[in-house]
Amino acid sequence: MAHDAQEFMVVDWRSEHNDWILHSIYIMNTHYSLSQLCAHIEEALSDSLLPSYWVQAEISSISEKGGHLYLELIESDDAAAPKRLGSRSLMAAKMRATCWQGTKELLLAYFESETGQHLQVGMKILVEAEVQFHAVYGLSLSIINIDPHFTVGDMARQRAQTIAQLEQEGIIDMQQMLTLPTLVKRIAVISSASAAGWGDFEHQLTQSGYRFYLRLFGATMQGDGAERSIIAALEAIEADSEPWDAVVIIRGGGATTDLSCFDRYTLCAVCAQYSLPILSGIGHTRDISILDMVAHKALKTPTAVAEWLIHRMDEQKERLNQLSTALQRTAERQVMIRRHRVELLAQRLTACNPERIYKMGYSLLTKDNHIVRSISDLQSGDRITTHLQDGQVSSIIE
Repeated sequence: MAHDAQEFMVVDWRSEHNDWILHSIYIMNTHYSLSQLCAHIEEALSDSLLPSYWVQAEISSISEKGGHLYLELIESDDAAAPKRLGSRSLMAAKMRATCWQGTKELLLAYFESETGQHLQVGMKILVEAEVQFHAVYGLSLSIINIDPHFTVGDMARQRAQTIAQLEQEGIIDMQQMLTLPTLVKRIAVISSASAAGWGDFEHQLTQSGYRFYLRLFGATMQGDGAERSIIAALEAIEADSEPWDAVVIIRGGGATTDLSCFDRYTLCAVCAQYSLPILSGIGHTRDISILDMVAHKALKTPTAVAEWLIHRMDEQKERLNQLSTALQRTAERQVMIRRHRVELLAQRLTACNPERIYKMGYSLLTKDNHIVRSISDLQSGDRITTHLQDGQVSSIIE
């Protein structure tokens, strides 16, 4: 640390003499090296701060390296929201935070067991942290505890706000206005290609005995990019030329915790207003997601969706069998009715057969090949023919 002095001329007012006096003062200039200044800051912080603080913040980024968890925390709530300046956002506050390996394992396990969620970008958290200052890495927080109940409350608040917004916009029930085809056979599937849930779903439908046509539109189903990825898959399906009957969104085989994207407004709003019926099977075990609420049909798992589709085909097959049986019975009944009518007509024809009349002892009288029905049809000199069972007799009227 180096020292020197600099002279300054100062004018003071002397009230007792009612005049001004000019005199010199000397100020010692102290020069710090950067490391000395950092050490001075660290000492000042250590002397003035509490051992730890409970801090409320939003996760802006999160990564894991060497077993440690590294976060960037920001303040962007209503009390200190980012100020918009053109397209740029000025945060009210931002700071790095670290959760060291020994603490991380315990805190994450506790957090996930209580919330059913992984720590992820956009999540509001309440952590106990020690303020640290390092000459190279600057000011940061060292996380030593976390309150999962704060996050649960914030998630519930955000969920309620999303549902309220969907209801206010009148789109939460729009999927229910769509009609599924009688036979749902052409199905666009949104899932991860490597997910066990997709494999189970495909296998179950393939082995069902029905001809389902499936195409996978791959998407990330968990983590920070899931919402954008699923929306991109929905857009790809809508742009596709194939006449799809329905869209199935399924998830399975991964962690059961990264499900928060299915409660986010943008994804749920897109699904609610989608042009095709959406069937969901995203594996929620605790409660129903908002995506489940807006979907045309919500089921718990990919297997449940497959079973529902197969059962629907079974129902239609049974209905066709019933219609076939009813048609056969109706046809048989109509044949019997027609046959009875034919028999009656045959009896009438038989009754009108001249040969039958002849056998009964009757004869038929004709004049000029016309039946004589009355004596008034005859005149003297007319030639008539009498038809009998075994022949004809001609005679002349006198």
